[in-house]
Amino acid sequence: MAITILSSLILLIQMACVIIVVAYLLTRARFFEEILEGRLTVRTQAILILVFGALSIYGTAGGFEIQGAIINIRDLGPMVGGLLGGPVVGVGAGLIGAAYRGSLGGFTVVPCTVATVLAGFLGGLVWLANHRRFPGLVVAVTFAILMEGFHMLLTLVLARPFDQAVAVVSAVALPMILANAVGMCIFALIIRNRETERRVQAERDTLLREVERKNAELVIAAEIQQSFLPDAIPRIEHFDIAAKSVMAKEVGGDFFDVIPLEVIRMGKDRLGILIADVSGKGIPAALFMALSRIVVRVNATWFREEPAEVIRNANATITADSKSGMFVTLFYGILDAQNRSLTYVNAGHNPPLICHGADGTFTDLPATGMALGAVPDAAYTSERVVLGADDVMVLYTDGITEAENSRQEMYGEDRLREAIARARTLPSAAIAAAILESVQGFTGVTPQSDDITLMVVRTV
Repeated sequence: MAITILSSLILLIQMACVIIVVAYLLTRARFFEEILEGRLTVRTQAILILVFGALSIYGTAGGFEIQGAIINIRDLGPMVGGLLGGPVVGVGAGLIGAAYRGSLGGFTVVPCTVATVLAGFLGGLVWLANHRRFPGLVVAVTFAILMEGFHMLLTLVLARPFDQAVAVVSAVALPMILANAVGMCIFALIIRNRETERRVQAERDTLLREVERKNAELVIAAEIQQSFLPDAIPRIEHFDIAAKSVMAKEVGGDFFDVIPLEVIRMGKDRLGILIADVSGKGIPAALFMALSRIVVRVNATWFREEPAEVIRNANATITADSKSGMFVTLFYGILDAQNRSLTYVNAGHNPPLICHGADGTFTDLPATGMALGAVPDAAYTSERVVLGADDVMVLYTDGITEAENSRQEMYGEDRLREAIARARTLPSAAIAAAILESVQGFTGVTPQSDDITLMVVRTV
């Protein structure tokens, strides 16, 4: 008997695998989405009835006879149909399978046909109880086991002669129950995998939409930030000025500005210049940059005679409003065309370099105070320097000197001096372009890791 049961089980599982392959292909159909969502159309129900009805017929036709009864997996098709599509699909598939089984006759014809229809109907009730969804692995397998057990019970109750019914049930009960349970288990795993794919796809689509939305916001933020930078630098006698900012991301914390002081009746021979670098990168740095620029601009128009007062009051405002611990290094100065002088404050920024036109030597403009936003009552002093004929002054952020190549070497101030020296006879815009080209040539394919901003002031 053990060999017969084992052989029967193997044959039934082979048949179940065919049904599962067909069911798997069904889960890949376009209309399967509406099945998973429990919103079946009449067309979809008709398709499911025909598919699982045909599988029920296959479950009978592929069976084999034992002691006058056909051992089979006929009920698996209607069961799956009911659990997947509800009572209409389950009963429809069950009736097709039962009709074929009834045409074959035999002393178990009545319990077998009744069980096949009930398998689909009860599966549909489970579907309804689970809110029109496939119930899941444990429930589905348990249902398959109970349904085949009920099938065996019906055979004992309805089939006659009783002794032959007992013999048949003894021979086929275990392999049929196990085969249907294994088939249902595999199908339930397929459904679980399909639902997981669907959920992951939905999460991926949501993520992509969020990324697209954020990218759109970043584009807008970049456009707004670019609008903060001067479209054109006002011309002032004796000075040729150019500036450029290259962000490492869509938005950043570097910025430059020019403040035409003639709007506050100081004459057309004075111009405020500004370059700054906010700690951090991205949107937080961009927001802090916007705050810093506005505060410095307002103070520049108020304390127009003394750069130290501009930065001192700007620092008090920025420190009071900053709760994030961010700070900004900044260089602010006033160019005076009458005497070619620069009165400046260096608030912890990289010292600007002056390449003298007379002999090509360099001097720098060191810090005269600390970064803005660190200490509310920080002290700042103004310094004054006179620029000679053909002098070139370069204001820059650390994105230039700290730019790295593939060997993690920094560009450094020495290379910057060399680039300035080579280009010092050119107009300011050409000098700026030469510096950026030198940095790019040094870094090569290494991605830019920090914002780069520079301003070139050349006396003419």
